[in-house]
Amino acid sequence: MAVVVSIDAGTTGVRAFALNENGEQVALSYKEFRQYYPRPGWVEHDAAEIWASVQSTLLELMSVLDEPVAAVGITNQRETIVAWSRTSNEPLCNAIVWQDLRTSDQCDQLLDAGWLDQIRQTTGLVINPYFSGTKIEWLIKNHSVEVSPDLAFGTIDSWLIWKLSGGSTHATDVTNASRTLLYDINQACWSQELCELFGVPASSLPEIRPSSGRFAMTADTTALGAGVPISGVAGDQQSALFGQACLEPGMTKNTYGTGSFVLMNVGTTCPDPVEGLLTTVAWDLGAGPVFALEGSVFVTGAAIQWLRDGLGVIGDASEISDLARSVDNTGGVFFVPAFAGLGSPWWDPRARGTIIGITGGTGRAELALAVVEAMAFQTRDVVEAMTQAGGMPVSEMRVDGGAAVMDLLLQIQADQLGVRVARPIITETTAQGAAMLAGLAEGIWADTQEISATWQLDQAFEPRDNRSESDAVHQDWLRAVTRSRNWAI
Repeated sequence: MAVVVSIDAGTTGVRAFALNENGEQVALSYKEFRQYYPRPGWVEHDAAEIWASVQSTLLELMSVLDEPVAAVGITNQRETIVAWSRTSNEPLCNAIVWQDLRTSDQCDQLLDAGWLDQIRQTTGLVINPYFSGTKIEWLIKNHSVEVSPDLAFGTIDSWLIWKLSGGSTHATDVTNASRTLLYDINQACWSQELCELFGVPASSLPEIRPSSGRFAMTADTTALGAGVPISGVAGDQQSALFGQACLEPGMTKNTYGTGSFVLMNVGTTCPDPVEGLLTTVAWDLGAGPVFALEGSVFVTGAAIQWLRDGLGVIGDASEISDLARSVDNTGGVFFVPAFAGLGSPWWDPRARGTIIGITGGTGRAELALAVVEAMAFQTRDVVEAMTQAGGMPVSEMRVDGGAAVMDLLLQIQADQLGVRVARPIITETTAQGAAMLAGLAEGIWADTQEISATWQLDQAFEPRDNRSESDAVHQDWLRAVTRSRNWAI
């Protein structure tokens, strides 16, 4: 039985994942890579380290696979920008990560100049340092890279396609393109006007292709060996939406990763801009785009890492659930993890991380529970923005990502949303989605109905009858968010 391999190049590490034609996970390898913080608010990666991590995880994966690899898919942290030389095949500088805030002033200037409405109508996005356009502009203006025919810009997927293909293919898919502030979501192409606004040479950008379809073949320099088709590419959150089989309009998922991202499939008609949310391309299987509404929460799982690495409150991320369960409540403590500002529905890059309600009785357990609750509160804020915008109501939320293993979190989430929260057997749905996009292109699955049939429930969490209590604690959370946004006063 042939398998499909996917590469999941996330924000803190790389996964190599193998899926068989029954939709079953058969192998997984993982490797973390370094985070660089050269200045407050700046976040960088070394793209060469990411590539080395890809090679390492693929080698480990291939060592345990007996089946032939039919195709490879790629999914990736979005908005992060790499600049590299087409000649040397090496990065020209560190990648600027999606969390990076160095372009906040540039964004303020664009807002003051009145560009918001046009950018929202053209791209479906808002003006925020989160997105790629201002990052590329910064690299060019600060002379970190020299504009020439040798220069290539791309998101992480483009960088990996380039390396996997031995430098033969500079391409991206429509989902990643739609996160750059340079893509016209209505015309399905790079926007000449926005490229000129940000000073980005269109010749340096990748070719845009559907999410499912053959991009290139692997070179003999890769751990996969030569001749494996690279046939599926999607940004991590769109890939998770596909992997969760949210294939019909109204179906919704949330991924608890470094950040949390709620996506709702809204079908083949691009919706008008929605206050507090993003319009993005969910995927294109070759017949045209499917769209999604998205709410982006910048910090969820990253807060658990902070408890571990920054404060030493826990020794391992897996400890947080038992520690949080050891108390009945936080004792009035609220934690707003605005380490990189606040995303949806606030879009406030000036907000800062805030802990309020601390007393002499506050301990490690209360702080751990406050971190877990913050994940659920932020997700509720996004879902309420979606429903208030007149979209389709959320009747069930499918969840995945590292923190989705926490029953405590998912029960709190069900209570806060008032709807069923469903966890699948395979929670690596980001990697699963990329594999399925690749396998669909190569005939491993005949159609999306076969893909939908592979989704299997692990456990469902129903809301408990404590609506008034859930609403009251959420109102206290919103007051904490206000403090986070007004921290300098």
